[in-house]
Amino acid sequence: MAATTPGKDPLLFNKISGAVLGTLLFVMGLNIGAEGIFHSPKPAVPGYDLPAAEEHAAGASDKPVEVAPIADRLAKADPAKGENVAKQCLSCHSFKPDGAGAQNGPHLFGVFERAKGSTSFSGYSAPMKTHTAEKWTAEDLDKFLANPKAAVPGTAMAFNGVTNPDRRAELIAYLEKLK
Repeated sequence: MAATTPGKDPLLFNKISGAVLGTLLFVMGLNIGAEGIFHSPKPAVPGYDLPAAEEHAAGASDKPVEVAPIADRLAKADPAKGENVAKQCLSCHSFKPDGAGAQNGPHLFGVFERAKGSTSFSGYSAPMKTHTAEKWTAEDLDKFLANPKAAVPGTAMAFNGVTNPDRRAELIAYLEKLK
């Protein structure tokens, strides 16, 4: 039998290599096993799915909801509630007679029956400037406040509108009171 020097194992390299390779093989096996158990398919388009609009209730018709004329809604509207609705307008508009505090839009004091695009505000969009011969009526304000971009395509107003017809009527009643 051949004598070996103490502390020198001729198979030491093989043992270390085997331990490293065995550990890598074990980890790779765990990865493959976990992928098989917890596999989630990759989406066709990266990102998150946004919630879809709610489906109509069973038996609901596809007819648009009938909205009462603005005159009927104004008869029941409370201007005090309209003042609360108007708070969302304060980020861009002012309700003061001198227009002080208006940020990104014309002042709304006296807007009822005022010519459209007629204040000293310089940021009116070109489409709004084409309506300067018209005056703001309750019907016009109702239509514009429901969806500004549909009422005046190309308007610079970035507001999406007041969707609730009763809240719009309250806001218009408040605006009518500001004279």
